[in-house]
Amino acid sequence: MGNRILVKLQTLKFDIEIEPLFACIALYDIKERKKISENFHCDLNPDSLRGFLRSHTPSIDLSTQARSAVFSVTYPSSDIYLVIKIEKVLQQGEIGDCAEPYMVLKESEAGKAKEKIEKLKAQAESFCQRLGKYRMPFAWIPISLTNFFNLSTLEREIPEAEGLNGRKGSTSDKRATLLQARRLSERSLSSEDNYPVSNFKTVSLTLSTFFKQEGDRLSDEDLFKFLADFKRSSSLQRRIKTLPGTLKLEISPASENLGYCLTAELLPVKPFPENRSRPHKEILEFPIREVYVPHTIYRNLLYVYPQRLNFANRPASARNITIKIQFMCGEDPSCQTFVYLSPDFYEEVKIKLPAKLTEKHHLLFTFYHISCQPKQGASVETLLGYSWLPILLNDRLQTGHYCLPVALDKLPFHYSIHSPEKVPSQTPPVKWVEGHKGVFNVEVQAVSSVHTQDNHLEKFFTLCHSLESQVTFPIRLMDQKITEATLEHELKLSIICLNSSRLEPLVLFLHLVLDKLFQLAVQPMVIAGQTANFSQFAFESVVAIVNSLHNSKDLSKDQHGRNCLLASYVYYVFRLPDPQREVVKPGNVGASVSRYYTFGRTSAVSVGSKLLQSRVISCSNPDIAVTQTATDEEVKNIMSSKVRERSQISGDSYGNSPFLLLLIGLISHFHEELALQMVVSTGMVRESVFKYAWFFFELLIKSMAQYVHNIEKQDNPRRSRFSDRFKDDITTIVSVVTSEIAALLVKPQKESEQAEKINISLAFFLYDLLSLMDRGFVFNLIKHYCNQLSNKLNSLSTLISMRLEFLRILCSHEHYLNLNLFFMTSASAPASPSPSLSSQNSSSCSSFQDQKIAGMFDLSAEYRQQHFLTGLLFTELAAALDADSEGWVQRKAVSAILSLLSSHDLDPRCSKKEVKIKIAALYLPLVGIILDSLPQLHDFTSKTFFHFGKGRTGNPEEEQESAGAISQNVALAIAGNQFSLRSSGISLVSLPYRQSATLGPDTTRNLLICFLWIMKNADQNLIQKWIADLPSMQLNRILDLLFLCVSCFEYKVSERALQKSRDVKARLEEALLRGEGARGEMMKRCRIPAGTSYPSPPMSFERISRGSGLNENLRWRKEQTQWRQANERQDKTKAELDQEALISGNLATEANLIILDMQENIIQASFAAECRDNLLGGVLKVLINSLGCDQSTTYLTHCFATLRALIAKFGDFLFEEEVEQCADLCQRVLHHCSSSIDITRTQACATLYLLMRYSFSSTSNFARVKMQVTMSLASLVGKSPEFNEEFLRRSLRTILAYAEEDADMQATPFPVQVEELLCNLNSILSDTVKMREFQEDPEMLMDLMYRIAKGYQTSPDLRLTWLQNMAEKHTKRKSYTEAAMCLVHAAALVAEYLSMLEDRNYLPVGSVSFQNISSNVLEESAVSDDVLSPDEDGICSGRYFSESGLVGLLEQAAELFSTGGLYETVNEVYKIVIPILEAHRDFRKLTLTHSKLQKAFDSIINKGQKRMFGTYFRVGFYGSKFGDLDEQEFVYKEPAITKLPEISHRLEGFYGQCFGEDAVEVIKDSAPVDKRKLDPNKAYIQITFVEPYFDEYEMKDRVTYFEKNFNLCRFMYTTPFTMDGRPRGELSEQYKRNTILTTMHAFPYVKTRINVIQKEEFILTPIEVAIEDMQKKTQELTAATNQEPPDAKMLQMVLQGSVGATVNQGPLEVAQVFLAEIPADPKLYRHHNKLRLCFKEFIMRCGEAVEKNKRLITADQREYQLELRKNYGKLKENLRPMIERKIPELYKPVVKVHSTRYS
Repeated sequence: MGNRILVKLQTLKFDIEIEPLFACIALYDIKERKKISENFHCDLNPDSLRGFLRSHTPSIDLSTQARSAVFSVTYPSSDIYLVIKIEKVLQQGEIGDCAEPYMVLKESEAGKAKEKIEKLKAQAESFCQRLGKYRMPFAWIPISLTNFFNLSTLEREIPEAEGLNGRKGSTSDKRATLLQARRLSERSLSSEDNYPVSNFKTVSLTLSTFFKQEGDRLSDEDLFKFLADFKRSSSLQRRIKTLPGTLKLEISPASENLGYCLTAELLPVKPFPENRSRPHKEILEFPIREVYVPHTIYRNLLYVYPQRLNFANRPASARNITIKIQFMCGEDPSCQTFVYLSPDFYEEVKIKLPAKLTEKHHLLFTFYHISCQPKQGASVETLLGYSWLPILLNDRLQTGHYCLPVALDKLPFHYSIHSPEKVPSQTPPVKWVEGHKGVFNVEVQAVSSVHTQDNHLEKFFTLCHSLESQVTFPIRLMDQKITEATLEHELKLSIICLNSSRLEPLVLFLHLVLDKLFQLAVQPMVIAGQTANFSQFAFESVVAIVNSLHNSKDLSKDQHGRNCLLASYVYYVFRLPDPQREVVKPGNVGASVSRYYTFGRTSAVSVGSKLLQSRVISCSNPDIAVTQTATDEEVKNIMSSKVRERSQISGDSYGNSPFLLLLIGLISHFHEELALQMVVSTGMVRESVFKYAWFFFELLIKSMAQYVHNIEKQDNPRRSRFSDRFKDDITTIVSVVTSEIAALLVKPQKESEQAEKINISLAFFLYDLLSLMDRGFVFNLIKHYCNQLSNKLNSLSTLISMRLEFLRILCSHEHYLNLNLFFMTSASAPASPSPSLSSQNSSSCSSFQDQKIAGMFDLSAEYRQQHFLTGLLFTELAAALDADSEGWVQRKAVSAILSLLSSHDLDPRCSKKEVKIKIAALYLPLVGIILDSLPQLHDFTSKTFFHFGKGRTGNPEEEQESAGAISQNVALAIAGNQFSLRSSGISLVSLPYRQSATLGPDTTRNLLICFLWIMKNADQNLIQKWIADLPSMQLNRILDLLFLCVSCFEYKVSERALQKSRDVKARLEEALLRGEGARGEMMKRCRIPAGTSYPSPPMSFERISRGSGLNENLRWRKEQTQWRQANERQDKTKAELDQEALISGNLATEANLIILDMQENIIQASFAAECRDNLLGGVLKVLINSLGCDQSTTYLTHCFATLRALIAKFGDFLFEEEVEQCADLCQRVLHHCSSSIDITRTQACATLYLLMRYSFSSTSNFARVKMQVTMSLASLVGKSPEFNEEFLRRSLRTILAYAEEDADMQATPFPVQVEELLCNLNSILSDTVKMREFQEDPEMLMDLMYRIAKGYQTSPDLRLTWLQNMAEKHTKRKSYTEAAMCLVHAAALVAEYLSMLEDRNYLPVGSVSFQNISSNVLEESAVSDDVLSPDEDGICSGRYFSESGLVGLLEQAAELFSTGGLYETVNEVYKIVIPILEAHRDFRKLTLTHSKLQKAFDSIINKGQKRMFGTYFRVGFYGSKFGDLDEQEFVYKEPAITKLPEISHRLEGFYGQCFGEDAVEVIKDSAPVDKRKLDPNKAYIQITFVEPYFDEYEMKDRVTYFEKNFNLCRFMYTTPFTMDGRPRGELSEQYKRNTILTTMHAFPYVKTRINVIQKEEFILTPIEVAIEDMQKKTQELTAATNQEPPDAKMLQMVLQGSVGATVNQGPLEVAQVFLAEIPADPKLYRHHNKLRLCFKEFIMRCGEAVEKNKRLITADQREYQLELRKNYGKLKENLRPMIERKIPELYKPVVKVHSTRYS
């Protein structure tokens, strides 16, 4: 609606108050240079000054008292200014003279000034009495409106909003016109967010400076120049004189329902209270460009702008001229209807035109000279001349710019029928100013809903008028005459040309044009005695208009591409065309031929036998012979029957009329004519009809509805409402549209989008037909549609999608349930459950009943016949889930069902329980469909690593290949149950499912919600009977589905965005929060923080169309045809987040309680049927899964109760068969024992105690349960950071109390054993306390966990648990290699156990087999026969001590090695796995394994030397503050490329926090630490970078980069020193200490730091240091020279360091120090000779390098090469004497010299 702003003027005051002043306000757009509103005149004078004008204002109209105006701006911009012009009463002198006193005088001044003011006041009073009618300009002031428009949205929104935002000159009728834009249709044809609505706050402005008006610059052009300057800078104030004064005004957004308001025509707008004094005035807008909104109110205004009068040659009378403007309806002065006086030529005159204009109407301008000086006897006005302007020219309204001549004399007779320029010569001749030249410039503009101002429309309306009323031929149209003979031809031409008219007038008069065309379509005419039929022309014209409106870029469309103007026309404006009647006066025989000659198709209504005998034809086919009879007996018969009523003819019967009776036949019914035209259209017309089918369908429906209403057929049987011919046409239309859809769908994207829109239109058409026509007929149409699409489409996805969209709309019908005969389904089990009618009589026969129950859950042919629409929808759903259809199709299918159930749930008609039972019964086949699609559902159970017990064991192929199914990382699930030694119930593997595409999480969630809704609302007796009859395989399916439901509806807040279907969340809110009674109370309780208890709400859903603005519960609106997800806002308030958490929690509770009910049903049914063995495991699995998810206390209470009942009833089976489940159960229950909520803790304690007690009773030895509980606690401690030790200790005390007080068990050893167990548990908890202390120190934490694991060397289960805990911790820290090593150790432990159990040659022999993976694994061989016996109960009973467990652990290890980049190790791991898989012939797994191996080998090839392994540091701790760590040395493994400062900073920071920053110091060097020199109050850390160290013989085996970085236990670092204690000195005194460290275990290990157990040191003498350096240099040179491909830069760098002239301590210096003389000490002869040989090789390599460089250099490096060569030559020369000098003694046999070695 653009912007509506309310401007209220409050006060206008100048420093002196001497005369009345008047304000005139208007809006101007300086960019468009256009005035964009009419003027608003406002009188702010006090009563004292108003009294000066009393003689001129005998009466005061209400509208003149307005001081506030509503301005509309359709196209806001920053260039719009509100200009307030101040006028005063005309007085003598220039404007400047009149303004002078205002600039210099002040009211507050006394003395002379006061006298002067009094004098001026007296003068003003006399002027007012004499010239009070006249005004003169005085001052003005502009206000920029930029801040009052929502400009940020303009760029985006205005193009969309065009065509809706007000219309040309539509301010006063905002309410009327905007209804259109607002509620274009109940199906929301336009959404309100299109409009940039003003949202600024009310602003009060006080202006204190006015610009003085320049007398010679009054025009709008001058004003635009001023405003442009004003916008650019404030310099305008310096160039124009200003007046001091005060103007107070308030600008605010104008509300839609502003009370006490007048329109632009001064009509009051309701509400209009009587007692208020000053109304608001709506000001008409003149928009800067077209506004496309049809006229909806009557408006007929003319604006006249006198601009310039050129009396240059008559200077005497050229000043003070006023114009009297009169609107005349004749030349007699008494015909004057409007007078406006104005002395200034920037004035605007507004005239309300009469509805009917004739040639006599004209504007008369009279010019007067005003005499300001009072002269004796002279009148104020002196007549100067006249001019005029005829209003009509050729029957068209004259508008535009005119330059008119002025006549000096009295005007001639009949002047008004000519224009002043073309007056024929008169006698006596008329005197003209300037010899008949144009001297008076005037502009005339109209804002009219009567005058089209478009030739094509004008012609069409005129010709239609000539048909409807009595006119005399020939008629005149523009400049042509039309006779009766040519009327038909001309009318047809005008109909064809309608579409050629300009868009704006066509839109403005759209409603009228369409009404006329529809009138012509149904009513044939008699013109000049011939029948004229315009039906086809009219229809084609309508189609052309519809086409051009849709194609126009200026007109807005809704989100489905439908033109908003047409939508609002159908919805608000269209009604059945009225049949026209004419009565002709008997005297006027010449015109007595009726224009209308009406025919129609034979109606289904009987209209008397006579009429049926006569030939009645359609006006679409006038060629059929017809007997035209005169006014005779037959006509009288027809008239006396109820023809008038049937044909919608109202009024008096013509029977007694004195007028001539006309022939009246039955008018063709509009809906029949329209349907026929749609059927017979061809070519482009037909194409457009189908392209914009929505419009014609809406027309058809509305006309049918009105027809049924008008002829009171509502009570008639539906079958007889419409003729068979019409039904045939409808069938044809549906068939043709369906073909069109199919044809478009095979075309490119844009065409298929078009097809989707047509499909939706067709669906809504049939939807509406269901309310009007025979439903069987409509169902047939639906059936044909479905069949026809199936036959024509190849793509299954597209086919299902189209049919789904179609059915979704049909199913949203408000009587959908009744259409589906839902009341015929069985309401409860005792009655017949069959949906068939026949079986309702046989409800007494119970055996018959039992057979039928199973059938109720199947989508049978009988069901589809009985419940037509639901059957179709289910068929589509099944097809979507069954086929390899795309995800979006499946999503659409599921959403359709979910929305339906949501709408039932919200429907007040369905709120009663018994109705819901019937509805649920209608949807029972959905349960069967969901169970069939189980393998495709998204698996919500795939969590992170090590969430054992949550992953359901499943079909490996499904898990590995389906898109979002189970993650590869879930070890157990991957291992599957293929060769498990103990089967855990029936797993999913056992069911023969088909494989299919996996559904997305949202789709799955929605499907499960539907399942739960049905299970909740269905009759529970029926459900129990159904379950009792199901085979166990189906029951297992149900349990698998429930397992999935538990994971799906887990309560999550943080991950909501990922896991939660946004739609469901939105739909639930209202439904959940509208609970009454106790439920409502629970919902209204204060928000409960996440994780604590929350109440259980009703399981309800909100419809998908929530928040749409209309409160219709059931009819879906057409805007819902596209599935749009609500935007997830990021910036939610705390209240909103709390609310979401509450709703999410309620949903989780409700879902889980329904699941629990289902399990109870299954347990009861299976218990009765004695088939519990294989089901109990499944039930337990679901319960354990639910305990592992976040649950509310409400649910937990019920869940624990169920569990206790299970343990009590089926204890034996549980402890014997479900060993693994039992272990999981222990862990879950124990976890809840540490809960912070009392009630949960109490329940968990009771359950755990009961578990122990029953296990003791059933086997008299609960060693296994004890072991499971102990392991569970160890696992819990290691993994769960938030677990609360204090609460767990309380729980243990509670259990002990139970044992002590249990009277029945006192005689047994049970209490003692419980006490023993609890002691063990407490000791584990103590370890936990220690772990808590080191939570921040990962190395210390791992050491502690390693110690704990080591402590369990004799208890394999617990050791395994702790190794897994360590693996999990490592994974969190991204130490994947160490995590993998933990699992390898765990696997070795299992292998030891398995090798004791049985000797299988494909199994590893024990930990020895793992040596290639890591030499450390032999630790695990400590578990041997003397330590434990594998047969002892409770030992090695965990799930991992099996072949599948071993494979699972190893596969997980391989995965982690791969992540850590140790691809070679992956191969070693799989070497152990592959024989086991081969033995089990598990080829699927083998395929997978080999593909992983291939991936690993590929990675080795591709990454090569680029791989990063670890970086190692020696860390020494010194100082008593470290406790156990004091004087300990470790080698730390850090991530690759960790620099020394990084680890230094980390350790210093961590220990600084522990002991205080000042107390920790890092020792910078690597020299040995003297503890005596250290401060005892400080903690010292020494960190040194170390490198792996290998002996020469080792290097032969360690060839690859990986081998040099794996299995490392020796490291070296070097420390330079001199004998006098300095680290560095001259070459001759530089010694070096090489330190070699040996660690306790080899890296990588299960920890990232390992103790140093041995330290060796070698000291190198200066000459040995020199030899090492020269060898290193030579190696570098050799490597750079032989590098492939060659690297010139690298080579030059090494060369520069070797032969460069400026190298300090370079080779030359080394030679001069050590080779210049033969050493005196014979011990150094060997070193001297070795160094000499090193230099010999070095110089040779330099030569090779220089030559190589020569081949590599480019032309610009030649000089550089010469320089290198020169330097090389010099070096060679200098070295030659030293290299060639041999020590003769060396060549004699000498005593062997030992090098000094310090250790």
